Amino acid sequence: MTVAECFLGDERETAGLGARIAAGCPGDAVIFLFGQLGTGKTTLVRGVLAGLGYRGRVRSPTYTLVEPYTVGRRQVFHFDLYRLADPEELEYIGIRDYESTSAIWLVEWPERGVGMLPAPDLEIHLAHQGLGRVARFEPRTRIGSSIVKACTSDREAR
Repeated sequence: MTVAECFLGDERETAGLGARIAAGCPGDAVIFLFGQLGTGKTTLVRGVLAGLGYRGRVRSPTYTLVEPYTVGRRQVFHFDLYRLADPEELEYIGIRDYESTSAIWLVEWPERGVGMLPAPDLEIHLAHQGLGRVARFEPRTRIGSSIVKACTSDREAR
């Protein structure tokens, strides 16, 4: 599967990428978001939700671990595992119940939930680059590949 990258000059472009992810998401998907603090993971999630039509406030679930959203007929689960001390803690929030629901999963800090999370369709790695950020897409399934194709079909892709 093809790895792709795009440069994000500011918050607006990061949110715009999120909207393209939403448009390219054919249905259920598990998307892992990697990157250090301040690389735009939550901004990207806000863009995905806005792209799906959500107009409410989007909070980072740093303390609650998960924020569920219903947008039309779609469920979206925004996980932030930054404060997770042990992957087994996901059992306490009922991770298996989330797995049985048809939804889009957006998981920040997935490396902290190793062994407890479903396999990703797509990994997005965000990193600082100059005054902006670079997003690297690593699709893991056909679903992930279709999302990447939708996200990188413009001239930002390289």
